[in-house]
Amino acid sequence: MEWLPEPDAGTPICLGFDGSDVSDWTVLSAETCDGFSFTPRYGPDRRPTIWIPDEWGGTVPRKQVSIAVDEIHDRFEVARGYYDTPRWETDVDIWAGKHGEECVIAWPTYRVKPMHEALERFYTDLSTGRIRHDGCPLTNLAMANARKIAKSSDRYILGKPSQHQKIDPAMTRVLAHEAAADARAAGWGDEEDDGPSIFFLP
Repeated sequence: MEWLPEPDAGTPICLGFDGSDVSDWTVLSAETCDGFSFTPRYGPDRRPTIWIPDEWGGTVPRKQVSIAVDEIHDRFEVARGYYDTPRWETDVDIWAGKHGEECVIAWPTYRVKPMHEALERFYTDLSTGRIRHDGCPLTNLAMANARKIAKSSDRYILGKPSQHQKIDPAMTRVLAHEAAADARAAGWGDEEDDGPSIFFLP
């Protein structure tokens, strides 16, 4: 599948972020109000917002990640973003201070019930055509790698079959979709509602 370009500057989007340091990948994904799921690009050479430690001397380049977060907030109209926080708590706090706490929201993926519900919604909306994707090859690989890991009470989370089979781009697509779904429920995309939205993190 062709890797489609990202939407035009100024497009309203929601974001999903999953960070690591030396093993897993760090990824920032996005979704438009009408369900187009994509990997943003940043910098002069339009690099994808997927940082693989081995490509950066073994450690995710946090400065590059911060530059990308700032650039994407400047280029697009970000309605909301869900950020998995372990080991990135301070970074997320800084981004929330710069871009607004309503746009940068901590969303830990280790919470089984919310994660299960987000995955169920993602799978349903993907299978019914409510989500379209850009064909990002790294995300396609992560989607193929992802496995449902059983938890108690008939719930499941997302996991990888082995350490080298990364799933982080898949995880951030789920987070971006959950952020977009919650934002739409709060009035995002409703042109008749120009007032502030109040929402609660599940």
